[in-house]
Amino acid sequence: MQGTITAPSARGKPRLGLLAIGNLSFGFFGIQIAFALQAANVSRIFQTLGASIDSLPVLWIAGPVTGLLVQPVVGYLSDRTWGWLGRRRPYFLAGAIASAIALATLPNASFLWLAVIAFWLLDVSINVSMEPFRAFVGDMLPAEQRTTGYAVQTIFIGTGALIASAAPRLLGLWAGVSGDAPAGVVPDSVRFAFYIGAVALFLAVLWTVVSTREYSPAELAGFAGAEPIAPPAPARRFAGVRSLVGDLLSMPRVMRRLALIQFFSWCGLFVLWIFATPVVAVHHFHGAIPGSHAYNEAADHVGVLLSAYNGVAAAYAFALPPLAARFGQERIHAISLLAGALGLAGFWLTSNPNELYVAMLGIGIAWASILTMPYAILCGAIPYRKFGTYMGLFNFFIVLPQLVVSGAAGYVVRHAFPADPAGIMVVGGASLVIAAVLSWRPVAP
Repeated sequence: MQGTITAPSARGKPRLGLLAIGNLSFGFFGIQIAFALQAANVSRIFQTLGASIDSLPVLWIAGPVTGLLVQPVVGYLSDRTWGWLGRRRPYFLAGAIASAIALATLPNASFLWLAVIAFWLLDVSINVSMEPFRAFVGDMLPAEQRTTGYAVQTIFIGTGALIASAAPRLLGLWAGVSGDAPAGVVPDSVRFAFYIGAVALFLAVLWTVVSTREYSPAELAGFAGAEPIAPPAPARRFAGVRSLVGDLLSMPRVMRRLALIQFFSWCGLFVLWIFATPVVAVHHFHGAIPGSHAYNEAADHVGVLLSAYNGVAAAYAFALPPLAARFGQERIHAISLLAGALGLAGFWLTSNPNELYVAMLGIGIAWASILTMPYAILCGAIPYRKFGTYMGLFNFFIVLPQLVVSGAAGYVVRHAFPADPAGIMVVGGASLVIAAVLSWRPVAP
């Protein structure tokens, strides 16, 4: 393993130097490039190919459905995997290869349902890589370094998303790649951004694979003072399903509280990602029609806005470990969520698109905390043998709110905000307020 390893922690697991922590999380830089390209451009691609604004949530349902099915299974399997490539790394690499292929395919779709299928494949592939990375930090770091580990992961997430979200606009400014296209055609700036993202994703994940040696099951068991882990042989049909259901029903108390906080947090985030482009096009660019020059300008502006909040998240992540140590993880998380609620409300409060950069400050603060605090808290409340399984199950409470938003947000926009969809952002902000209230009071294990 590259980087500095210092004295063992109280439980025996060595503390890692900053370089080693960076190596084990660097793959998330690439994964987030893919995720950010998706978040900033999928609504744009769907509307370019003919989707209506109130149909967008249903078309986005691919993400939550695949996450619901894939992440718990991958987490469960990665807990029981050990081979020449390690425990988590086979999933990083396989997911990265498939994600790169899907990224290159999505912006070339010639009709709406082909784009939906490509989006579905992309989301499956990202999910295969993503959840083992969450468990990887728990595997490799002692308890006292996990907030730092997830904060470093958040820095890479924010940096990757900062670059990727603004990539279409930057390609236009720096390389002269056109951001306009005929009706029904995705602009070249978006297509080339996806191609570059595919290469960056693969190389970033490959760096983590080759630079980080995983602890073997026997080493992990030794650090915890338990018997070595042996991958269990299947005892009976559907044993894995029964095990997953049993773990879900017996979640630790801390995880149950975090599940509710995650549910309401991700309702707000999913509202942002689905509706940012159409809201800015209608509310801030005077009703720009999909495919028009004004619409493409609005979509590029949204990409830069998303880049801005990810830049804020990367910067704020540096402050999270000392703030959490001083004031407590739960309360810092609650304050950060309130900042995000104000940011979402800003989409409705202002009609000047440039004033939305102020809103991005609050959203970036919330995003950094959502990516860091719940996972740092969770790692201290779950058994190390099941880090992958519980991280995958924890994803249920990211997926379920997305399903709720996918099913309900289109109806809300159509009936409550038919003339101006910006009101849906206030609904998303209210959801973050609920999450903040739930997070304020620490819960005992």
